[in-house]
Amino acid sequence: MSSASRRTTPHPPAVIGIDVATASVRTVCVDGRGNVLAEARGELPPPVRTAAGTSEQDARTWWPAVRSALRRTTAALPGGGREVIAVAVSATSGTIVPTGADGVPLGPALMYDDRRAADVNAEAQRVGSARWDALGLSVGPTAALGRAVLCLRTYGSGLRRVLHTPEIVGRELTGHPVATDWSHALKSGYDARAAEWAHEVFAAFDFPLELLPTVRAPATEAGVVGPDAAEATGLPEGCSVRLGMTDGCAGQIATGAVEPGRFVGVLGTTYVLKGVSADLVRDATGAFYSHRHPDGWWLPGGASNTGGECLADVAPARLAALDAAAAARGPASYVRYPLRRDGERFPFVAGAARGFELGRPRDEADVHRAALEGVAFVERLALDRVERLGVPVLGPLHTAGGGSRSTVWTRIRATVLDRPVRVVERAETAFGAALLAATGTLHEDLAASAAAMVRGGALVEPVLEERPALEDAHGRFVVALRERGWLDDD
Repeated sequence: MSSASRRTTPHPPAVIGIDVATASVRTVCVDGRGNVLAEARGELPPPVRTAAGTSEQDARTWWPAVRSALRRTTAALPGGGREVIAVAVSATSGTIVPTGADGVPLGPALMYDDRRAADVNAEAQRVGSARWDALGLSVGPTAALGRAVLCLRTYGSGLRRVLHTPEIVGRELTGHPVATDWSHALKSGYDARAAEWAHEVFAAFDFPLELLPTVRAPATEAGVVGPDAAEATGLPEGCSVRLGMTDGCAGQIATGAVEPGRFVGVLGTTYVLKGVSADLVRDATGAFYSHRHPDGWWLPGGASNTGGECLADVAPARLAALDAAAAARGPASYVRYPLRRDGERFPFVAGAARGFELGRPRDEADVHRAALEGVAFVERLALDRVERLGVPVLGPLHTAGGGSRSTVWTRIRATVLDRPVRVVERAETAFGAALLAATGTLHEDLAASAAAMVRGGALVEPVLEERPALEDAHGRFVVALRERGWLDDD
């Protein structure tokens, strides 16, 4: 454990998780039992996006927002912040920042959705195909690599480092350059299996590896809070600064799904399944890819194009009434694949996929119920795919995201999956970052942090009397996907 963890304070020790999201910064302070002691939020300027595919944000705004949120968080603590022994930073995946010799950004951050370097990414995929194949990926993790090459072409010899968001914040906290974690480095071309940057890929673009940060495991110490940051934030000087993970990984950790066999279904605008496997999952279709777990295991996951946006046409004020009507009527009279976009990426990859209906709805409640069931059918296919790839799914499925707040939807999911679903209370990126800050300080490892700090919410059981009807509807759904050529037995 770090020296910060042994420091005595007049109040029980605590940790802070920092989430630098697209539109805001969030900080949350928790104790060793997961009790939230204080939290704050700071706004960020929205990214500047253009029709040409550019997406930029002023990276110089991150630290003032983090500093302000930390100051308000520590001011609300009984010890004024002296009880905080560690912090960790999580941020968006694939955001790149060009910096000069002094560590100051040379220009705007290239955000995770900036598409200017598509040609570089395609070439990086070709050059690194053998490496990506060894990782079981049909598409290499190169989305941010192209942005790094674009930075070199833009700033030339003035470029000294290409960094990710947490390194920018970490330097301000510690007063010196810090390492990155292998989660934020993944999409920049880091091979977590071989524990190295994809050197042959960078060489193809004459990109010096010296421009890239050192990579270490999440939750390891990157440094300690320096005197300037301590004065600015209210954190104690010497407080441990731990490496975080990307927002998606931190959100998974916040649910407590941190050991092999544990999975979480995040039902937001789209549906995301993430879990833990002892071994690397190899999926030749590219529907599934893996981050590296802080303890060396793997975090396989996939994101569907289907999810909560199937209800985008429903006024929020109507949702409660429709949920009640859907619960009262029972299983829908028809089958619906509520895909609103063109193409599907998980649990199967099919660019031609489109939403469809088998039959006609009887009323508005039937339409609503069929949409909820359709997403549950997609979730079942996702879990089936995981198990067919050789990864066991153990115990209840954890769940998070806005859709998990619907009791009837969670009950439908449990019934379709034929397994309990546990709704987690604080499945938030900042809380996940706090668990990483607690790892090696308040608790021995990540599993111990999750066991002590994550509060399990309601456990929703399957509705046995609805199982036969939903099993039949799911079977019809699968047949329809196969008939359209979007899903096969492999």
